[in-house]
Amino acid sequence: MVESNMPGRNLILKSFCEKVNALGIHWTDLYLFIMLFILFVSVIAVNRITMTHKVYLAFHFIMMLWPLGHFAIKLTDFPDVQLFFINLSFVALGMLGPGWLFFVFFLTNRSIQLKWSRIALYISPAVLCVAAALWNPDRLFMSSVRDNYMDRLYGPLFWVLVLVQFAYLFIAMMNMFHALKTVNSVNQKKQLATALIGMFVLTGFGLLDVLVNVLLSEWIPIIPGLLSSGILLSDLCFVFAIYRYGVFDILSMAQRDIIEHMTTGVIVVDENDKVLEVNRGATPLVQVTKGDTFEMEKFLAPLQVQGEVYEFLYRYNHHPYERLQMEFSLQENSGRHVSIQISPVLDNRRTLLGRIITFHDVSELRKLVVEMNRKNEALHERNLELISIQEELFRVNQKLEQMAVTDGLTGCYNRRYLMQQLEHEVLLNMRYQIPFAIFLFDIDHFKQINDKYGHLVGDEVIRSTANIVRSMLRRTDILARYGGEEFTVYLPHTNREQSELLAEKIMLAVGENLVDAGLDKVHITISMGVLSESSENLKINDPKEYLREVFASADSALYKAKNGGRNRVVMAR
Repeated sequence: MVESNMPGRNLILKSFCEKVNALGIHWTDLYLFIMLFILFVSVIAVNRITMTHKVYLAFHFIMMLWPLGHFAIKLTDFPDVQLFFINLSFVALGMLGPGWLFFVFFLTNRSIQLKWSRIALYISPAVLCVAAALWNPDRLFMSSVRDNYMDRLYGPLFWVLVLVQFAYLFIAMMNMFHALKTVNSVNQKKQLATALIGMFVLTGFGLLDVLVNVLLSEWIPIIPGLLSSGILLSDLCFVFAIYRYGVFDILSMAQRDIIEHMTTGVIVVDENDKVLEVNRGATPLVQVTKGDTFEMEKFLAPLQVQGEVYEFLYRYNHHPYERLQMEFSLQENSGRHVSIQISPVLDNRRTLLGRIITFHDVSELRKLVVEMNRKNEALHERNLELISIQEELFRVNQKLEQMAVTDGLTGCYNRRYLMQQLEHEVLLNMRYQIPFAIFLFDIDHFKQINDKYGHLVGDEVIRSTANIVRSMLRRTDILARYGGEEFTVYLPHTNREQSELLAEKIMLAVGENLVDAGLDKVHITISMGVLSESSENLKINDPKEYLREVFASADSALYKAKNGGRNRVVMAR
């Protein structure tokens, strides 16, 4: 049986060798196939394989079948073998259009729109055309010339296949043009433009191949490898776009790597809560895998949740477009708290595509918040203590300030405060020509009172005298203890007549005062020197020197009052 088959095999091998030797320039399709195969291998070897790469490589493999089939048909004279290879080429041609369209969807970042229903809708015209080409009813697609498929006649189904492929290319180019108008990245625009050039090249060579090698084949010689050359050139554009302007899914690859190594748990679900992606950080919290259905109610049931869980679940189920957040603890008294956040994923038409669920371990943050609250409470208590101390210091300072400017016995201002105020007042009086008066008085025979009744009675005499004088003054007047039993009164806005009248009233009021000294009553009188200044044409160069002169004049008047018999008022000047 083996021997009987040997002549047939030798005949086929001999025919194959003769065909190879007679090919001549028909090696073109083989060369193009080899170059496409080299590009195919280089893309796999150099780049990490992503979903977009997988689509591209499947598309690339389909493109490789066209030159392979056209080359292989030239290696045999057997019609059945030729028909197999030519059908292989047309299967590749029939799938070229949908391959282009799907590749454009991934290239323009619209692959998420490719649901199974849409994929079936997009691919069905090409599948029908390929089925018609393989079935070839009544040779309506293609027929051989003299049982040799090197020369072929095409029927109406062939033209339907060609028109469908050009329709696919037109739709793909429209999508590319739309993407070019919407993207903002210059790098992505260049990538899309390069791929679009490849589409134009393939479309142009396809039209040229149909025109030259089909429509005008009776008048001009066939040019081999036209469509294969277009496939190669367009593929070079794609590869250039990959290497020059970035790999298609660099961003998604980086995002997947980042998400996978994040300590934050991440789950991506579709609009029906089917898990599309889950990273390592989520596995300690949620036992789900890709393809499972994530049930939020079931997940939250055994957990201790802070907040309104029913409100959260209601919004999760009925308001999928909202961002949600809630915190829960894994076990009672475990001290581990996790925050769950839910964000919707929307397309450019704000259609819900899915949701991203993230889990953040906030245990350390909670500890820090508790510790911070404790410290804030302690700090608040400390602040209250400091405020209390500050208020006490304020009262003490007020008391110290009062003690610094007043006399402890009488409560009157002291001499130091009086002189400071007068330095300021005399300048104002000079500037605005304000009249003022100064009284300088002391208690008559005070030493005798001290010697006879003692210092306690003497202090009471001083205090009582100061109170009487103070009761007869205005709020703007200043009463100061000048020293010992001697006092001074400053009266702004007071002319000579007013000051003399007031001095007489004060002297009479003090004279009517009696101070208890045991069984006796101490009668008190005062002697007073009064200086009145009208401030008209007053020129002061040195306020201190001027005040010394003023008090010297008042003291001189007081001296006269004492020498004149005491208990009297003497006007200075």
